[in-house]
Amino acid sequence: MNWDDTTDTSAPERLVGSVADREDQAVEAALRPKDLGEFIGQEKVREQLDLVLRAARARGATADHVLLSGAPGLGKTTLSMIIAAEMGAPIRITSGPAIQHAGDLAAILSSLQEGEVLFLDEIHRMSRPAEEMLYMAMEDFRVDVIVGKGPGATAIPLELPPFTLVGATTRAGLLPPPLRDRFGFTAHMEFYEPRELERVVHRSAGLLDVEIDSDGAAEIAGRSRGTPRIANRLLRRVRDYAQVKADGIITREIAGAALQVYEVDARGLDRLDRAVLQALLKLFGGGPVGLSTLAVAVGEERETVEEVAEPFLVREGLLARTPRGRVATPAAWAHLGLTPPRATASGSGQQDLFGA
Repeated sequence: MNWDDTTDTSAPERLVGSVADREDQAVEAALRPKDLGEFIGQEKVREQLDLVLRAARARGATADHVLLSGAPGLGKTTLSMIIAAEMGAPIRITSGPAIQHAGDLAAILSSLQEGEVLFLDEIHRMSRPAEEMLYMAMEDFRVDVIVGKGPGATAIPLELPPFTLVGATTRAGLLPPPLRDRFGFTAHMEFYEPRELERVVHRSAGLLDVEIDSDGAAEIAGRSRGTPRIANRLLRRVRDYAQVKADGIITREIAGAALQVYEVDARGLDRLDRAVLQALLKLFGGGPVGLSTLAVAVGEERETVEEVAEPFLVREGLLARTPRGRVATPAAWAHLGLTPPRATASGSGQQDLFGA
């Protein structure tokens, strides 16, 4: 049960979207693990981070700057809070989009206490002037504050107390190399395996005082798209269904019936995902078809299809992006219970327009 507050392009009303709405944030605050021992999953990251933090404590020094990358909902914010807790330091949370000017960053940095952890979410979305100021702050614990304008401008050096920057990003490739190189520890967070998500669901159910059996937890975990935040959101919706329609106990049957009501299928696809696949298969014979055409057929914006629906469909091996357009895979035909055209089934990738 590890999440972060990173926002993405998913609409908040999507039950399987990885963006955290206000309800998610309130629940996550109560469910977040407090130390690395409670944190579920990400075994390699936990082991490596534990060594970094223990060594820093043994030296009596602040921890190295940490960069966490990965999809929304995997636990970047949670890990930043754990880093602060393990180091016995306060934490300050801000985000890249909130820092549009170098002065914004200077104000934050100049008010930090010694050893404090600064969590900078979506760090790749900072403005360039602030980014360049951050280089010096991370390396030399110093910033130059510019006073005045034009030829009379003066740079006043401002010494900073040692601090630990924890940067989080969903787009690590957008970070400039000089910024990436200044992090002492970099970790990429992977999607969770179903077994790990079952542990997440069981732990969250205990904290929420929800009775659930192993099969019920497995059913929810299997539809959670490898993301703890989604697993916890599905758990809350299944809990509601169990309280209203059953005796409050979540079993496999109850979980399946509840998620059918919410249109989340056994593979974690929701209405939008299935609409994209159905349009691709039924209207365009499995493709290839252009993104704009596919978006019009679904009745959604091009960006919605490309940034919200497609990443999961591609990751699940149901859709492929090719130079000629979007193409459905055999797994997509099987998932929707449809029979592919003969040309698609033979692997030629093109339909026989003349039926020959």
